Amino acid sequence: MRGALLVAGTHSDAGKSVVVAGICRWLAREGVKVAPFKAQNMALNSFVTKEGAEIGRAQAAQAAAACVEPEVAMNPVLLKPSAEKSTQVIVRGKPWATASAASYQGMKGDLLPIVLESLDDLRRRFEVVICEGAGSPAEINLREGDLANMGLARAAALPVIVVGDIDRGGLFASLYGTLALLSREDQALIGGFVVNKFRGDAAVLAPGLEKLSELTGRPFFGTLPWVWGLGLDGEDSLALDTPREVSTPLGRDILRVAVVRLSRISNFTDLDALSHEPGVSVRFTESYEELLAADLAVLPGTKATVDDLKMLRSRDLDRAFSERARRGLPSFGVCGGYQIFGERIRDGVESGEGEVPGLGLLPVETVFGEEKILARPEGRATGFGDAEVSGYEIHHGRVHRSGGEPLFAMNGSAEGDTEGCRVGMTLGTSWHGVFESDGFRRAFLLWVARVSGLDWKPGEESFATRREAQFERLGDLIAENIDRDALLRLVEDGPPPGLPSVPPKTNDVRRKTGALVGQGSEG
Repeated sequence: MRGALLVAGTHSDAGKSVVVAGICRWLAREGVKVAPFKAQNMALNSFVTKEGAEIGRAQAAQAAAACVEPEVAMNPVLLKPSAEKSTQVIVRGKPWATASAASYQGMKGDLLPIVLESLDDLRRRFEVVICEGAGSPAEINLREGDLANMGLARAAALPVIVVGDIDRGGLFASLYGTLALLSREDQALIGGFVVNKFRGDAAVLAPGLEKLSELTGRPFFGTLPWVWGLGLDGEDSLALDTPREVSTPLGRDILRVAVVRLSRISNFTDLDALSHEPGVSVRFTESYEELLAADLAVLPGTKATVDDLKMLRSRDLDRAFSERARRGLPSFGVCGGYQIFGERIRDGVESGEGEVPGLGLLPVETVFGEEKILARPEGRATGFGDAEVSGYEIHHGRVHRSGGEPLFAMNGSAEGDTEGCRVGMTLGTSWHGVFESDGFRRAFLLWVARVSGLDWKPGEESFATRREAQFERLGDLIAENIDRDALLRLVEDGPPPGLPSVPPKTNDVRRKTGALVGQGSEG
């Protein structure tokens, strides 16, 4: 088979990413060579491909679901908000421009050919491409020049399904309203709907589905049940509001991890692997007391290092880390968090503020450069049983260590090259994703548990194995709840011709409802 499909949603977080990943895994299991695609993504959680390109983290996860290597063509445009009205524009994996919301609209004409070229490239090399929309296709203020939703569907002749999240309520109005706000030409590409996160009696839902299909002339391809723990890698801070499950500890104690919820927090998926371990509680917080009380405090990555350093100081959270260092309590900084732990930051690129003092907890200095460092390094954690560790780098700041101990010995570089810094109980690294390395994660958490006097034990399941099981569950979700034959027909043949537009004409309303339309108060 050959074809493509765009998965749109009634709003952000309706479940587009999960549905795309599930379809990709289901098709891959059926022997179809499939790839994900998102023309334009806005996310501070990103990933580095093997070719050294930056793409959205969700597209990397979708590629894993499709059993293929992530590549830059899968996400040609990535927007990374760096301030209230400023966004870094990443094109084909490299910084391309800095834009405001208004100025970005003027860039879209130049970006559309790049987007279409990337999609065409994937379609030549894969049998099926499953595209993910952005936000909602009914954002009529952004329809002109649209790259990710109906603008892409029209330009590439893509059939579209719309996913609605019933758990939030208002499903039928959201689906109908999304369709009704589109032009007739855009509506002609909408092939049907999918209900997501349903819990309850399907018999109660059925009449509503039948009525909406009657009103719109479009089928429902399936209803996906609400299943705990099926979320894909989060793309924005909305994901931080979702409670993280704490599995049963293997020892007597829970190991508590507190992570600062920075205003421009990035790559917070770094902490997912900690939640994977039995008896580890991970909370994102802005509380001084929670940071001080935790067994481990983490200062994560940020897209606005200097601004988030100011935020820490304005809320006295800097004192929490200083007090932890004084008391001998473990703290860990990642990328921007590592830079903030240092003595000073020289930034003429991101904030333009020049030299700014850091928290002074680690003997390092950060100097920002115009060129972004994008890499997939590997090494060994010399202070944690020489465990193997790998990660990825995404940063403008170059960190120079002048004291302390290195955290990692690097592979594949000059002998003696090191990464990160450690002084007492305060540690930092520029590498994202290090906790996904099972040996290092377990050794590190055992060290934290010993320092805190906890009876805590790590599990035996690898993080990679758990993620693979999650992709399989997503594939099952699609296989067991979607009309697969109908979906495949839509992928291969596109939407059937002659689909009606909504809202219907007045005469159609009269025929269906028997109502007298337009009589006003004189009726």
